[in-house]
Amino acid sequence: MAPPPSSPPPFADAARFWAKLGFVSFGGPAGQIAILHREVVERRHWLDDREFTRALNFCMLLPGPEALQLAIFLGWKMHGIRGGLAAGLGFVLPAVLLLFALSYVYVAHGSLPWVASLLYGLKAAVVALVLQAMARIARRAVKSALHVFLAAASFVALELAHVPFPVVLLLAAAVGAWVARQAAPHERGASSAAPAGGAQTARIAAVGLALWLVPLLAVVATLGGSSLWAAIYLFFTKAALVTFGGAYAVLGYVTSQLVDKLAWVTADQSVAGLALAETTPGPLIIVLQFMGFMAGWNQPGPLSPLGSALLAGALATWATFLPSFLFILLGAPYVERLTRNVRIEGALGAITAAVVGVIATLVLLLAQVVLFPHGWRAAPDWNAVLIALAAWFLLERARWSLGPVLLAAAASGLLLRLLQQ
Repeated sequence: MAPPPSSPPPFADAARFWAKLGFVSFGGPAGQIAILHREVVERRHWLDDREFTRALNFCMLLPGPEALQLAIFLGWKMHGIRGGLAAGLGFVLPAVLLLFALSYVYVAHGSLPWVASLLYGLKAAVVALVLQAMARIARRAVKSALHVFLAAASFVALELAHVPFPVVLLLAAAVGAWVARQAAPHERGASSAAPAGGAQTARIAAVGLALWLVPLLAVVATLGGSSLWAAIYLFFTKAALVTFGGAYAVLGYVTSQLVDKLAWVTADQSVAGLALAETTPGPLIIVLQFMGFMAGWNQPGPLSPLGSALLAGALATWATFLPSFLFILLGAPYVERLTRNVRIEGALGAITAAVVGVIATLVLLLAQVVLFPHGWRAAPDWNAVLIALAAWFLLERARWSLGPVLLAAAASGLLLRLLQQ
């Protein structure tokens, strides 16, 4: 058990820690949360286990990347708003800059044989990663017959009936909240104490609204309200508000929209983006930056391809991460009440179960693009199948960490290229 917390560190010390964290936060949400617990609770004793767990429970209630939001909350807990900003920016900025560089390498040199070979191996490994994530979430989330039904129904609704992703989540949340309320009809589920700071909450909301509006108004004024970039900003804002279940869930929704409906990005590009995002530190949802980048590159309009891609990627990034900061800074004073509300807890459980079905649609898409590139009735790409199976074994059975698995997959793709020459 970790010792009780000491006094919060000086802000400068905490800011340096958050800046370093952004360069070492590999391993996806589970790994990043483990790093935060080890460094903040066990090693530095800045907070105790109870405070950390309460913060994590709150972040799990919210749409968006829970590890990033947990970092923002921990920073806020120690140093207020400036602490939350330092923690969040330190967590995401290295990934943002690195992925912009990788995105340019992809569009400028992705057709080179050795680059294509590395991506070939990485994309095969991504199939195993997403399948493992689906299984892991299912083991945690599917706890009853209702959850089994919600997972299956969400898959059918999305894949066969083409019901919009937000509608699936809203219906699941309504069912979960209603069932939880029926099971505990006399449970109040909330603390009666009202948090202080209503004026500050209003100021944060006003600043947040302004920060969201400024990029939109600038794009509308310079490129037009019907331009691709305005549409990208609005689309990724909507995506940020329904990202329950983490990056794999929202990527299923974003891919279906950008690839199938809007045709801004190809299916192969979306798989490559996930592969590149897996190689960067920070939240995996940074993949949405790549999706915006590629949408701008594919349809540059009056801009140069690179200028369009950078603008679109920046807009997608801003729209994706701004809500996470606002959710935490607005909701932090209400943590006690929100984490004890029985209906919210029931709705969250139902949403997480439905997310299993959402991720299943992503697994299907990845398998089609990577393992069966010539269609379901044609023979699979056996090399990709073998790399995917090996990656799954190393992750699930051999318990390798993500970094070595990705390196091995990329090396396998390069080796296959050399053997075929």
